[in-house]
Amino acid sequence: MSDPEDISARSGAAGQQGPARSQTQGHAQPQAPAVPPVTAFHRRELDLILRVYGQKVAAGEWRDYAIDHLKDRAIFSVFRRSSEMPLYRIEKVPRNARRQGAFAVVGAGGTILKRGGELAQVLKVFEKRRHLSLV
Repeated sequence: MSDPEDISARSGAAGQQGPARSQTQGHAQPQAPAVPPVTAFHRRELDLILRVYGQKVAAGEWRDYAIDHLKDRAIFSVFRRSSEMPLYRIEKVPRNARRQGAFAVVGAGGTILKRGGELAQVLKVFEKRRHLSLV
């Protein structure tokens, strides 16, 4: 199995040259239905999201999450309780990549909190802000 040629170009039965022939001569083989394309998070993107999620779970702010892979977008929803509406949605919409950026953090009311092309920058919306006070 070390030769680089394609399997379909190998010799058929009894030393015949050319593509392998089907056992059902003349009959069309049923093909599997085409799988519609979906948008998904890549491994590195999911790693960044889960790192923030883990910090918020450790702080007791978040408790559950859901991931949806749709035709035009991927959504990571964050919940305080699984029976509630999501607190935040981290969305990846490749269609918006050139205009506003593919990534967005959406609040519970549907307000877009931050949007951009780099997920790491968009996730900075979850960093704690330090309040300075005069002494």
